[in-house]
Amino acid sequence: MPEACIAFRNFSYTYEDGDGTCALTDVTLSIARGESVGLIGHNGSGKSTLLMHTVGILEPDSQVTVSGLPVTRENLKTIRRRVGYVFQNPRDQLFMSTVAEDVAFGPLNLGMSPAEALAAADKALALVGLEGFDERTPYHLSGGEMRRASIATVLSMSPDIVVMDEPSSGLDPRAKRELAALIFSLSCTRLISSHDLDFIRGCTDRVILLNHGRIVADGPAGEILGDKGMLEGNGL
Repeated sequence: MPEACIAFRNFSYTYEDGDGTCALTDVTLSIARGESVGLIGHNGSGKSTLLMHTVGILEPDSQVTVSGLPVTRENLKTIRRRVGYVFQNPRDQLFMSTVAEDVAFGPLNLGMSPAEALAAADKALALVGLEGFDERTPYHLSGGEMRRASIATVLSMSPDIVVMDEPSSGLDPRAKRELAALIFSLSCTRLISSHDLDFIRGCTDRVILLNHGRIVADGPAGEILGDKGMLEGNGL
């Protein structure tokens, strides 16, 4: 069997400040190296909770593994070097005065020299179609450009896995199509959460459907997204 890059085994999670309802219940899944997997479901279905557990943003748990490593406090540093996490709001990842500084920030923190970090940044910006944007101010970019720049901040660190939370949010149709094509072209393992089913269709080959914290379907993207009755029955 292909090596599992991300795996959840009978995993459940309840937010301590909630009403006792499980955000995730008995979730078991395995994502192989190189797969592009879409995570869909209604608001509150558990998508973001699942994504955050891949890098231990919420309480680390050994029932989740990344590249064979349990997501425990002892392994977080190693795991976070292997997983690039793209937050829903690009402003959460763009905080420097220029695009180049933002994209080089991660490589510098990995121990690269300034020259190596800038070279990595240039390469990542080229991958996302932002050549020549080095000296631009991040907050002066369009929504689509900001999204691409936030992805570049992750790609500059050459992660094995990229996890994206609602990457198409706020984008116009053209920007969504371009972003979907970019994501699909990446060779690393990808796990993408989105409410936008057309966007998921354009950038994944497998889809996992969540409903109230449980996996209710997992299969080829065309099969899952083509089942109108199942989608409507699960709030989509």
